[in-house]
Amino acid sequence: MHTMTDRLAADTAMGTVTLRVADLDGMIRYYTQAVPLRLLAHDGATAVLGRGETSVVVLEHAPELRHAAPHEAGLFHTAIVFESEASLAAAVYSVARYAPGTFTGSADHLVSKAFYFTDPEGNGVELYWDRDRTAWSWTHGQVEMDTLHLDPNRFLQEHLSEAAVAEPVIGDAHVGHVHLSVGDVQTARAFYVDRLGFDATLDLRGALFVSAGGYHHHMAMNVWNSAGAGRRARTLGLGQIDILVPAADDLGALAERMRHYGTPLADDGRTIAFEDPWANVLRVQAAPTE
Repeated sequence: MHTMTDRLAADTAMGTVTLRVADLDGMIRYYTQAVPLRLLAHDGATAVLGRGETSVVVLEHAPELRHAAPHEAGLFHTAIVFESEASLAAAVYSVARYAPGTFTGSADHLVSKAFYFTDPEGNGVELYWDRDRTAWSWTHGQVEMDTLHLDPNRFLQEHLSEAAVAEPVIGDAHVGHVHLSVGDVQTARAFYVDRLGFDATLDLRGALFVSAGGYHHHMAMNVWNSAGAGRRARTLGLGQIDILVPAADDLGALAERMRHYGTPLADDGRTIAFEDPWANVLRVQAAPTE
């Protein structure tokens, strides 16, 4: 039985995803022209992309690194959530226009509508919109999700405006969830649920979905391509995942819990950072106060 103190706070959210990239200029083009995000900062080897004041993706130039092999652990996809179907349609049309070959599929997941892409360096990208939480169904503590047909052309016909074609950056967007490729689901559950403090929301065919505060999922881990994978080498691809907890007390409680479990962590008083069992780096910080 979990006590309240070993769960992440209900208002926990995902922050920025950092990617190590070989072609920084090419990746900036993809994430601004296609996806479409704004270039918020560009300092030599690092570029920050997002919407408004919210950073979504940080690109770090690391041309000396190799690409990860397909069956290694690492990023499955970064999922960017849009505030309306109109803003999602604008983004999907933008990718279709500037990088049509990167589209890999679409689905209605009951809780959300999602479109999938692979960026030029092989990192998965999901663009999605959430249905209102009142429309989600839960059975025995598991959220009901499915993979139903979603026709991209029909979606665009219904939700794309002429204004969005001219200016596809509409409204806010942020990282809604991060999906990882891992070596095994049981080890993922032990780390992400029992230690880190997410709640399991769905256990499904080689994948585990977890969240805080009753969201459908903030993170997921699957073995679809990576069963048996061990710790990652330093490669191109995922560099770091940021998680935002509401307050400094939440950060302190998490640091105490991770130390209790013997997880090595870096703690500078404002953020804590640690690795999951596959050497994916997670950095947790308290959300800035207004």
